Amino acid sequence: MKTGVLVLTHNGTGPALLGTVSHMLGDTTVPAKLLNASAEDDPDQLMARAEEMIEALDNGHGVLVLTDLGGSTPSNIAAKLARVKNIRIVGGVNIPMLLRVLNYPDLDLDGLTEKALSGGRDGIYEIKAD
Repeated sequence: MKTGVLVLTHNGTGPALLGTVSHMLGDTTVPAKLLNASAEDDPDQLMARAEEMIEALDNGHGVLVLTDLGGSTPSNIAAKLARVKNIRIVGGVNIPMLLRVLNYPDLDLDGLTEKALSGGRDGIYEIKAD
């Protein structure tokens, strides 16, 4: 059994991230779902869909929710999901974070959360001219 992953982002962000990571990794065995939030979406309906996805993804090992911008609708929904047992939320999703998460399918929820955090941190760097 594997830990599930829900990517909860602004419309367009999640598909771009997942598409890029899927191109790089190919198929992954991590059970993952994507929920896009657009300006036209009703937050209560998004919350209901998020809860349904969490239920579908949680096979007893928990779900890691990756979201984008803090204080936005996706992260506010994620914050409400945090009240559910066996859910971890990590904000600021980026390509290195998602690569790490989807590249370690056998980690438990705590291990996968740490991979998300380290991937996000280590994926930010400065390029200086020589």
